Amino acid sequence: MSDPLVILTEEPLGPEDRINIAKLLDGGETPVVVLVPSNTERHLVVDFLENLSLLDIAKAFRELTGQSANPESERAEAADILAASLAALAGLGGGVTGEIVDGGAVAGLVAKVKALDAAQAVVVTRPHAIADTLHTDWANKAQDALGLPVLHLYAGSGFIGDS
Repeated sequence: MSDPLVILTEEPLGPEDRINIAKLLDGGETPVVVLVPSNTERHLVVDFLENLSLLDIAKAFRELTGQSANPESERAEAADILAASLAALAGLGGGVTGEIVDGGAVAGLVAKVKALDAAQAVVVTRPHAIADTLHTDWANKAQDALGLPVLHLYAGSGFIGDS
């Protein structure tokens, strides 16, 4: 059995993501571990600017005036994302497992990669215009912390982020 593939995602993985992950596994018996953060460490100013850059002005101001999220609802949402992701990847590689990460998403990915002595890490997100441009996205942070390449895929597409 080969080294595990560790995936950090903020979005439910779907059919397109399954195809991308299957290509990485190349028919091997690689175990797959999916991590979903219970808190995505949102930054108010970055989110505001990102929504403006996407011309979603209503959402930008709605989130600017919104209330802080409830930890219980965040964990329930993470559980739903994990369940959908595990279902989407079922049967791939040497088996698919997953867990919810409490605390920082990148710290959770780094800890899991080191604990499993994994040779591969993948981050799956939706595009984040500001974070991706400034290289402050999860993939870049994880790559800096791990010292190994981290593949950044955009959810539901075959597009690769710049990490």
